[in-house]
Amino acid sequence: MNVITFLKNVSKEMKKVSWPKGRDLTRYTITVVATVAFISIFFALVDLGITEILNIFFE
Repeated sequence: MNVITFLKNVSKEMKKVSWPKGRDLTRYTITVVATVAFISIFFALVDLGITEILNIFFE
C-alpha cells in the first residue's frame, strides 16, 4: 500500500466519524479541565501532607 492510497482511505474513514457538536465539545472540555484541576489539587495536598509528616520525623 502506498502513501497516496493510505491517505485516501484515511480521508474516507474520517468522513464517517461522528464529530461532537459545539455544545457537547464545550461540556467535554469543561469536564476534562475540572478533572485535571481536581486531580492536581488532590496530589498537591497529598504531597504537602507527606512532606509535613517527613518533616516531623526527620527534623
